[in-house]
Amino acid sequence: MHVTTMASNSEIRYMPELAGPRMATGFSMYLFCKRAMDLFVAGTMLICLAPVLAAVALMIKFTDGGTILFRQMRVGRGGREFPFYKFRSMVVNAEQLKARLAAQNHHHDPRTFKMKHDPRVTWIGRIIRKTSIDELPQLWNVLIGDMTLVGPRPAVPSEVAKYNAHERYRLDVVPGLTCIWQVSGRADVDFSRQVEMDLEYICKRSLWFDFKLLCLTLPAVISGRGAY
Repeated sequence: MHVTTMASNSEIRYMPELAGPRMATGFSMYLFCKRAMDLFVAGTMLICLAPVLAAVALMIKFTDGGTILFRQMRVGRGGREFPFYKFRSMVVNAEQLKARLAAQNHHHDPRTFKMKHDPRVTWIGRIIRKTSIDELPQLWNVLIGDMTLVGPRPAVPSEVAKYNAHERYRLDVVPGLTCIWQVSGRADVDFSRQVEMDLEYICKRSLWFDFKLLCLTLPAVISGRGAY
């Protein structure tokens, strides 16, 4: 699935000075409703998916005896770092092996690292990545307020350190589970296009747009496009 962007052939020029008046004229109601939706959806999903979460946890543990969750620091709104959770889909020493694989980065951009057929991924990891089940622990991040359901994906501090001033506008909002580029090809979308789409979301965000992106997320997950 693809969401058409406002500027298909040029970079979005996000103007933060426009955010002030918008906040002062009722935008706070949107933020209140967005947070209420986060709490309801994340809480409900964690309860309903508890059997699935338990089954995946057991399979990961029995695969190599390592930790079940992968915990990593990510950068949230305003540059604040927070612990980010995923089901571990790679071997236990994956971070140490990453440097050896840098030359095979699918994006050819040091600010992001994506690799098809990554040898660090375990057999169960390939399944949960393809189905996005590995992302489900982030519902806890949503529940406690570090993340939201819809918003730019949070990056690691080493990647954010390479951002220019324009790219740092991604940090103006709370990061999310899904956004425009997650329903438009995920890892197949290069970094510059990710930035463009994230800034488009910041400019256009509304309850209706959030709901639309959530609805588009399910078919994007089912298709598996860009999931690796």
